[in-house]
Amino acid sequence: MLVFHSHWALLLLPLPLLVWLLLPPFREVNKAVRVPFFEETAEVTGIKPMPGAVVRKPNWVQRLMTPLCWLLLVAAMARPQWVEPPVEKVEAARDLMLAIDLSQSMEARDFTNAKGQRVDRLTAVKEVVAEFIDRRKTDRIGLIVFGEAAFPQAPPTLDHESLKLLLDEVRIGMAGPRTAIGDAIGLGIKMTETSKAPEKVLVLLTDGNDTASRLPPDKAADIAHEHHLTIHTIGIGNPAATGEDKVDLAALQDFATRTGGRFFRAENRESLEEIYATIDRITPDKAKRLSYSPHIELFWIPLGAAALIFLGYHILAVTALYLRRLFRLRARPA
Repeated sequence: MLVFHSHWALLLLPLPLLVWLLLPPFREVNKAVRVPFFEETAEVTGIKPMPGAVVRKPNWVQRLMTPLCWLLLVAAMARPQWVEPPVEKVEAARDLMLAIDLSQSMEARDFTNAKGQRVDRLTAVKEVVAEFIDRRKTDRIGLIVFGEAAFPQAPPTLDHESLKLLLDEVRIGMAGPRTAIGDAIGLGIKMTETSKAPEKVLVLLTDGNDTASRLPPDKAADIAHEHHLTIHTIGIGNPAATGEDKVDLAALQDFATRTGGRFFRAENRESLEEIYATIDRITPDKAKRLSYSPHIELFWIPLGAAALIFLGYHILAVTALYLRRLFRLRARPA
């Protein structure tokens, strides 16, 4: 719609009329002789008329042009603007980091995919995590992969389509054969420490126990708590196994408790889906929505119209005067 930003300027519209009604007209009395054909006489004699000798009355074009130009100038001073439909801008209020174990034990084919086919653990995890990402419309989501070391696969971003492409590229063993849970937590702290988001969450999924971290996991959890990073842990391994394949459920529960998070145990795809659905519920949509309407300035339209009318009239007036003098010279007898 059309609005006037400085609508108070419209109060100036009756100003010329008030001046004409309230102020006395300027009058000056001089002795003069009324001469017919004054301009022609002055031109023939070569005498330049004194100021005030020629009193021109405004023509109908001037009478129409003057109030029109004043109206356009006042409209320009009122700053007309075209307000476009509101645009909503969403600012993420949460940084959500997903840490996924890529150690060799993720090769175990004890999970199923969406079609019920037997697949390795990582394939099932990627499918469930991709669906989880689709539900988190307003969160900035980052991806960490870890094995013998932890690596940032994607920084926190709202570009979830690109994030899912990077998730699809991860492969078992690409981060090394062992498990560095402490380093993964430390990397999550590092990637979110400069974030201005009021809430930061790390969802850590592993099927093993920590065997390669340079930073002890319990110490990393304490540091995460100091940096207001909540950790939810998911264990999908076998606690009865030995070595690298054994998942330390008690340790995962301790990491989550230290930071105010929750611990989950996933034994199959269905339980894994339920876990991410639960995390989705306990970390509800939280975003700042800012709505604004773009304003397009239109003051230049009435201002330009007034300038064109004023300039066009004077060009026509000068042209008409020139042509009239030219016709007089041609009509004068030799």
